[in-house]
Amino acid sequence: MAKRDFYETLGVAKNASDEEIKKAYRKLAMKYHPDRNPDSKQAEDKFKEAKEAYEMLSDPQKREAYDRFGHAGVDPNVGGAGGAGAGFGGGFSDAFGDIFGDIFGGGGRQRGGPQVYRGADLRYNLDITLEQAANGFETTIRVPSWDECETCHGSGAKPGTSPTTCATCGGHGQVRMQQGFFSIQQTCPKCHGSGKVIPDPCNPCAGSGRVKRNKTLEVKIPAGIDDGMRIRSTGNGEPGMNGGPPGDLYVEIHIKQHGVFQRDGDDLHCEMPISFAKAALGGEIEVPTLSGKVSFSVPEGTQSGKTFRLRSKGIKGVRSGFPGDLFCHVVVETPVKLTDRQKDLLREFDQLTTEGGAKHSPQSKSWMDKVKEFFE
Repeated sequence: MAKRDFYETLGVAKNASDEEIKKAYRKLAMKYHPDRNPDSKQAEDKFKEAKEAYEMLSDPQKREAYDRFGHAGVDPNVGGAGGAGAGFGGGFSDAFGDIFGDIFGGGGRQRGGPQVYRGADLRYNLDITLEQAANGFETTIRVPSWDECETCHGSGAKPGTSPTTCATCGGHGQVRMQQGFFSIQQTCPKCHGSGKVIPDPCNPCAGSGRVKRNKTLEVKIPAGIDDGMRIRSTGNGEPGMNGGPPGDLYVEIHIKQHGVFQRDGDDLHCEMPISFAKAALGGEIEVPTLSGKVSFSVPEGTQSGKTFRLRSKGIKGVRSGFPGDLFCHVVVETPVKLTDRQKDLLREFDQLTTEGGAKHSPQSKSWMDKVKEFFE
């Protein structure tokens, strides 16, 4: 039976790039591989067909011969460019290794030298006051850093010696294990991906080529920042390995408990103790805010638990267009340590309000009526 066109087999155009051919093959190989379809003869045939097509089209010389002469240009029985079924060629091995690198989380194999690693991110916890969070400020922090070792100048080797190429990976930083169809690539266990080993390490840095230091950074805290928010300082995390980029530093904000206010987003809440007389008679009171004191009138007959809202006296958040509000929760304070005269006056006052009936204590009258209904 005549073979299908190799381009048709892979589902690509005749002018497809090498990367497009490789991508198409990987997709088919992942779908029809025998290990994924153990009982399917049809899948096995499709896998072999895709393998053969990729082997031919991934090799520049074979592809040129195929484009000029068709299957005759690569058919070993006609003296062409070589047999398609001669085993796993270089191009096939490259793509096959990438496929199983994806399966096992390798993300494709690294070529041409030691593996590069990005440095780890660091976190710094910064405690600030509510006032600092509301207004913003600038501060300095000290964080761990790493500098080049002055003794070995970053080589990690004792002066007079030098690192040597890792014999396990040949300086590539990675080793490949193959079992049948499977090809697994992993970081070299001997050199940990650097491609070098240090027979005689430098004492001050223990062979790492760097020493730990503390550095001072300036951090700008924006106005309105809230508890738990983070500020990123790019490139101030741990340094990368084998020339990799450094990580980032995240400054995490923790707002200290305030003696007066509790924050809820952009709003503030506070308890406002007032005297029994002030609650009964009403009058002007002063309330603290983050920007100073303000006055407002408490109406006559104010009850404990009453909430007053002061607009725009909260905090303007970092993503808000206007400030939040301040909610003042009234707490009527019961007088303590009374003198005999004060007690006598309160007894007289209580007698007069009781004689006045429900008009002086409407809540008590309403509550007692509900109690009577309940028991009846």
